[in-house]
Amino acid sequence: MKTIIKKEFLKLLCMILGTVVLVGCKQSLLNEKKDYSEAELYRPNFHFTPKKGWMNDPNGMFYYNGYYHLFYQYYPDSNVWGPMHWGHAISTDLISWTEKPIALYPDEKGYIFSGSAVVDVKNTSGFGSLKNPPMVAMFTYHDAIKEKAGEINFQSQGIAYSLNEGLTWTKYEANPIIKNPNIKDFRDPKMTWDAIHQQWIMILAGGDKTMLYGSKNLKDWSLLSNFGKEIGAHGGVWECPDFFPMLIDGTDDYKWVMLSSINPGGPNGGSATQYFVGDFDGKTFTIDTSFAKDVKEQKGLWIDYGRDNYAGVTWSNISEVDGRKIFIGWMSNWDYAQKVPTETWRSSMTIPRELVLIKEDGHFIVSSKPVKELQNYIAKTIKKESLKIDKETVLIDKGLVNLSKLDIRFSLKNLKKDVYSFSLSNDANNSIQFGINKKENYFFIDRSKSSKITFSDVFANKISKAPFTGDFDKMDIRIIVDKTSIEIFYNNGKTVMTEIFFPDKPMEYFSASKANTEYTIENVIINQLNFN
Repeated sequence: MKTIIKKEFLKLLCMILGTVVLVGCKQSLLNEKKDYSEAELYRPNFHFTPKKGWMNDPNGMFYYNGYYHLFYQYYPDSNVWGPMHWGHAISTDLISWTEKPIALYPDEKGYIFSGSAVVDVKNTSGFGSLKNPPMVAMFTYHDAIKEKAGEINFQSQGIAYSLNEGLTWTKYEANPIIKNPNIKDFRDPKMTWDAIHQQWIMILAGGDKTMLYGSKNLKDWSLLSNFGKEIGAHGGVWECPDFFPMLIDGTDDYKWVMLSSINPGGPNGGSATQYFVGDFDGKTFTIDTSFAKDVKEQKGLWIDYGRDNYAGVTWSNISEVDGRKIFIGWMSNWDYAQKVPTETWRSSMTIPRELVLIKEDGHFIVSSKPVKELQNYIAKTIKKESLKIDKETVLIDKGLVNLSKLDIRFSLKNLKKDVYSFSLSNDANNSIQFGINKKENYFFIDRSKSSKITFSDVFANKISKAPFTGDFDKMDIRIIVDKTSIEIFYNNGKTVMTEIFFPDKPMEYFSASKANTEYTIENVIINQLNFN
């Protein structure tokens, strides 16, 4: 109310004093600090976030009959973690989401932890029919009473089925279908139809390894093999795995890819998701020899080197559409997720991404790129052919675009052994910087000047880095900006960094910093995205 009265007084004063001081009056009005609501400042424009409550891991994703289904770990009664439910949202294009009623509630067997869902097209489970195939979900039961009592076997696996395309679910009367084999961390089952070996397979996390199971009917499962105890990053517990075959880009050959999230132990602290590439004979996963060497040398290869992409998994039944392998992750980090400065809700998901398996100079890389559907939301495009950067240069500002919803692409040329830095900033002196350090061979994000950072000692305690090997004199970069998140796809998505930030006001400038030597920015495409 005080702010409104003050503004009205300034307007009245300007009218009384006339044009002599008009410029000064206008400046005073412009300098008035706007009070932003939490939603205006922090709720994403186009990344999924629940209307209220706490959200973490994506769960149970499948495509069917024109809809992409996204389930997720959800606690509706608070903005911090609590007894887990499965929330539910649907979309026709992976970008605009409609939140649906809660899908699964905790029961006497425990909280409903992470898991997956598949479309049982051939009705192998017997829960539906060929005409009306069931959706079958598998999840981890987490028995908090047993855990509190000090028992080790407090996690087991249960299933539920839906006969109305995922809107409501019936839990299987014989749950749990996989009892705990005396492992403390025994969770996060991810099911996949293995068309190559004509079986259902399921991978789950077993503490310091993944465990592969097989089934013919989604109800009776047998342990096939274990993987990972002696390889990969082991700074924390393995969680939320995924396992699927992928064609090697540009060939008819395929490999199997395994994802395994880890917390803590990520490349920049806290939680992150590593991956492995190899072969699967229907029972055992064997890591590719060259990939094993890369893992050992680099101490893990990561889907995303930023600090805010965790527990990501892929949609099932997607081959019905176009064969893409589409991934989404939780855009936060267990180091600080429960402390970020939002109250109504906490957490959002990354932009859905298409994964592509590349073989380059004998090395396998799982690259990522935003799903093509994002292009349907372009409102206007600004292009700049070539810019030579020899001083601090504003590439775009708030007068031309709304920097809270952008898709930016550009190429760098004439790169030397130097540091190339870019920033999003505003008039409140908030900024987030990112770029390429070719002196020490890493990409980076620095959010130490992004304003609200004191809610956690580790949120901005260091620059996040993604190492690279080899030399280059040019680089393609794509950036997705949505209010308080930045997703950077370096080198056509071969290295990705995702981080969140909390400024005092919206970002207003996108700039390139001067380096020690002149360099060139080419093919700049700035797409303003259209979201209300």
